[in-house]
Amino acid sequence: MAIDAEEPDRRDFLVLAAGAFVAVGGAMTLWPFIQQMNPDAGAQALASIEVDLAPVKEGQAITVLWRGKPVFIRHRTPEEIATAKAVPITDLIDEFARNDALPEDTPATDPNRTKGGHENWLIMVGICTHLGCIPKGQSLGDAKGDFGGWLCPCHGSHYDTAGRIRKGPAPRNLEVPVYNFVNDTKIKIG
Repeated sequence: MAIDAEEPDRRDFLVLAAGAFVAVGGAMTLWPFIQQMNPDAGAQALASIEVDLAPVKEGQAITVLWRGKPVFIRHRTPEEIATAKAVPITDLIDEFARNDALPEDTPATDPNRTKGGHENWLIMVGICTHLGCIPKGQSLGDAKGDFGGWLCPCHGSHYDTAGRIRKGPAPRNLEVPVYNFVNDTKIKIG
């Protein structure tokens, strides 16, 4: 049985050309709508920030804004570090480090909440894990709670010098964001 194949004619060419024209036109029409869903340059610029730590003296703290959240940076004293290291994990309300750079089940020891070689720097998101208030303790005159760290004035959560919840209604330790030391006096958060 022989099949006669028709030769393509003008009509076939016009159908193919029109289909291609519609496909290209549809893609060009959808492109701006798809592109507008990407973050703008301002949002991408906030994805990470660099912070100069040189002006922060031992015992002082600063607050920077990252992704619309306050980030607490404290230059801890040797006494604050020793106090934080001496706390047994069993005394903690939340036994997990809450360090975004480590696995979720990492224990909340002081070294797991800082960077090795830079244990004097504690970097955390400064939002209470109870209802989202900003804990006091960054300024020299602020009440630092029963454990020398931070005190949430809203409902009385007390955090220690490693940012771990020790007393009050907050269920979790303060979060440690992903950060890296660019050099000895500069960090990049995010």
